[in-house]
Amino acid sequence: MLPLKGLILSGGKGTRLRPITHTSAKQLVPVANRPVLFYGIDAMAQAGIREIGIIIAPETGDEIREVAGDGSAFGVQITYILQDEPAGLAHAVLTAEPFLGDSPFVMYLGDNLLQGGIDDLVTAFRANAPDALILLTPVPDPEHYGVAELDGDRVVALAEKPPEPKTDLALVGVYMFTPLIHEAARAIEPSARGELEITDAIQHLVDTGRRVEPHIVQGWWKDTGRLDDMLEANRLILDRLAHRVDGELVDSQVEGRVVIEAGARLERATVRGPAVIGAGARLTDCYIGPYSAIGEDCVVERAEIEHSILLAGSSVRHLDGRMESSLLGRNVTISRGDRQPKAFRFMVGDNSDIEIL
Repeated sequence: MLPLKGLILSGGKGTRLRPITHTSAKQLVPVANRPVLFYGIDAMAQAGIREIGIIIAPETGDEIREVAGDGSAFGVQITYILQDEPAGLAHAVLTAEPFLGDSPFVMYLGDNLLQGGIDDLVTAFRANAPDALILLTPVPDPEHYGVAELDGDRVVALAEKPPEPKTDLALVGVYMFTPLIHEAARAIEPSARGELEITDAIQHLVDTGRRVEPHIVQGWWKDTGRLDDMLEANRLILDRLAHRVDGELVDSQVEGRVVIEAGARLERATVRGPAVIGAGARLTDCYIGPYSAIGEDCVVERAEIEHSILLAGSSVRHLDGRMESSLLGRNVTISRGDRQPKAFRFMVGDNSDIEIL
């Protein structure tokens, strides 16, 4: 078998995370102060994959190139592949065919997070040598996903977002393919929504007698396309933190698993982990509660924050109530007005300025 290659899909408009994604690619929204995309690259690198193609869209491709670079920081080589239009996952596979060639490959949706990486998946693929291997996980709302039907250790049918699912096994956004998937993608027609669906291409493999195997996810999996999922993914990643304090503490206390990056300064502040405080952040007379990720160069003063994500350069000042379950974009300013609110919940786009009345 030729060496495995990796394909990460980082196109898409991220409509469910607007307004954050009006100005940034959804794959670059940070979880625990690292872009979601980086976790997929890490997973491939840890599985021994050295050549990775990243599908990018015209609108956000330059930003992704700038942030991820040539891959050397991850120990891999990254090739960027432009997909002119979001015409489906199978269309992305065809777009990447010149890069993939005859190699088997892992396809990973760039806004997904998977506990424990993909080592087990790669091992199973190499050991059993199926024509395709797909990750599945039970979900409470399978009508929102691609759904698989199994017969023992084989996949026998797939459906994309069926109104009446026959099983609760949803396709996780990670797949392993041999080059046969290119032929299958060329053989299918666009779906009702005008896209070449990867579920249809996999179904074509099944219908033509090819072996498609399931692999049930043992840990957690998150599609970070919605606010609640972003916050939950942030919680799950922060739960794995190792305590580290490199910043400056002045009359401040840190409890539990907390990371305070070099250059951060805390004065009369309390941080209760798990939480991460980015480089250059300034925290004064404030409380940062569990499951919070404060980005680099953020300012928090006379405020309480819990279970929230603040992107770089944001500031939260003089709030009498606690801000929780919130996601703030870059350079957002939130401050107290004249009237006293009782609760706060925000999802705010980049370069916004909010005053609480």
